[in-house]
Amino acid sequence: MNQARQGQPSRRCGAVGAPDGPVLFRVWAPAARRVDLVLYDGDSRRELEMEPESGGYHRHGEPEVPEGQRYAFRLDGGPERADPCSLFQPDGPHAPSAVVRPGRFAWTDGGWRGVRRADLVFYELHVGTFSPEGTFDGAIPRLRDLSELGVTAVEVMPVAQFPGARNWGYDGVLPYAAQNTYGGPDGLHRLVDACHAEGLAVFLDVVYNHLGPEGSYVREFGPYFTERYRTPWGSAVNYDDRGCDAVRDFVLDNVRMWLEEFHIDGLRLDAVHAIYDLGARHILRAIEEVAEAVQARRGYPATIVAESDLNDPRLLDPRERGGHALRAQWADDFHHAAHAFLTGERAGYYADFGEPEQLARAFDCPFVYAWDYSPFRGRKHGAPPVAITGDHFVVSLQNHDQVGNRARGDRLASLLGDPARRRLAAGLLLLSPYLPLLFMGEEYGEENPFPFFCSFEDPALVEAVREGRRREFEAFTWQGEVPDPQAESTFASAKLSWSWPEGTPRAGLRRLYRDLLLARREWPALRDFERRSARLVEGDGDGGPVLELVRGGGSLRAGFNLGGRPARYPEFLGGEESVLLRSEAPAYGGRREAGPADELAPFEFFVLGPPSWRAFPD
Repeated sequence: MNQARQGQPSRRCGAVGAPDGPVLFRVWAPAARRVDLVLYDGDSRRELEMEPESGGYHRHGEPEVPEGQRYAFRLDGGPERADPCSLFQPDGPHAPSAVVRPGRFAWTDGGWRGVRRADLVFYELHVGTFSPEGTFDGAIPRLRDLSELGVTAVEVMPVAQFPGARNWGYDGVLPYAAQNTYGGPDGLHRLVDACHAEGLAVFLDVVYNHLGPEGSYVREFGPYFTERYRTPWGSAVNYDDRGCDAVRDFVLDNVRMWLEEFHIDGLRLDAVHAIYDLGARHILRAIEEVAEAVQARRGYPATIVAESDLNDPRLLDPRERGGHALRAQWADDFHHAAHAFLTGERAGYYADFGEPEQLARAFDCPFVYAWDYSPFRGRKHGAPPVAITGDHFVVSLQNHDQVGNRARGDRLASLLGDPARRRLAAGLLLLSPYLPLLFMGEEYGEENPFPFFCSFEDPALVEAVREGRRREFEAFTWQGEVPDPQAESTFASAKLSWSWPEGTPRAGLRRLYRDLLLARREWPALRDFERRSARLVEGDGDGGPVLELVRGGGSLRAGFNLGGRPARYPEFLGGEESVLLRSEAPAYGGRREAGPADELAPFEFFVLGPPSWRAFPD
């Protein structure tokens, strides 16, 4: 049993205590001559001078501290500030922190053994828009639908405390504190426990490249940022400049806390290309080493997944080859290739994509650009991953970035319109030799948008965000007017409808997702992440081209009609293999009733394999 499971947290800072007994308050404030701990009791307050320690730390122990005790820190007589390592902000980031002992939670997941990487099917969700309640508890009744669909891992967008009640989560300012309006740390505990009861792993999206623009006071405490590097959000987090040791510990303790004290199965690291560290032991390697140590103690996977737009295999390469040895990374080229081809969009980075040959390339290699010239960037981009199997890469058709970073946040279902194209897209994703990620509602063709939204309290910042969004999309007038990100109606528009009535295209699409996810578990070829090939073949007749995907050394073949006319698949072998699935079957909302076995309807795909393998729909 590890320390966290026994109720002994390993956090170095914050309000740290066992389920019962005293609490040690500890904070890093190297420039402060004096730090006071402020304890609140209703309208009364006590100020207690903290004891300085080496390295710029200050501490104070209290023998009896009730759960929920409000407290704050004062630096050299200045304003009262929330604890940078606070676990709970009942009244938001500008108000006092509250003492929380995660060890008091009564877990029921003692038999949980996790989900192997090769079995991961991610489902990205935003807590505030996933359910009508917009809370951790509100998400729990929908977990059974996800497990029955075939999802194996819920990926929760960031929940670190942010200002107000509405935000994507990437403006978090207190990385240890679960958002108060979502239900705080106890609510997150309940959601994780419920997920494990349904057989679902939980991945948490964490942001270690910046803090949000409002409610962040850590600069007053110490050199959390450096001017050596600049990010899209301003100064970079200090991982290699003077004073960085405590900043690195701040992040590594956060990783350990989520994995141990909250039983999180893995972390998705946001935009690691904006994490700068020229030190000899890169912070990404250090994060992975923390996860490996936690995994060894608890006996089930602790998986680190990185988001990066660099197409850099060094994130995954083993340490003996100079890599960071992370377990997986997002591969956005798959999305870009599919989206540009299916929608015809070529603006921005989609200028690099759109050719059908790139779909074949995306099946063969997760990086379409692997030291190839990128017209959008004006230079060569990426590098080929060598000896790295497909289950190290996460691919998607939609995610919060690719939907939300559009002017109106319109989803693929709205952009494609044609249900056959939606089904084709599902096949491209779920038959791919990678780990699939679904964005909430994708599986039934949700059309409610997912625009950018926020609820900042600083009027100047609110107007700056509005103006920034308007300027960002000035050249994209065809996308429509940009919704006001501060308006509650913009947030409300993103709530899922969570509806797929029987007999509708939504029900058919969801059934196709379910069957393809079941096929990923049952067809041996789809569990082979090494042997695959893809190419374009000329379809007989007026149709075509047809994209052919071969998996499992040839035991499974899929043909995708990429055109709007019927096409014959010339590689059909007749009695030597069976049609295991057709996307235009009536059960999936298609219109195929009969026709030649080797003919593909417009935008149809079918899967061929051994007659002994299970065929769909049942």
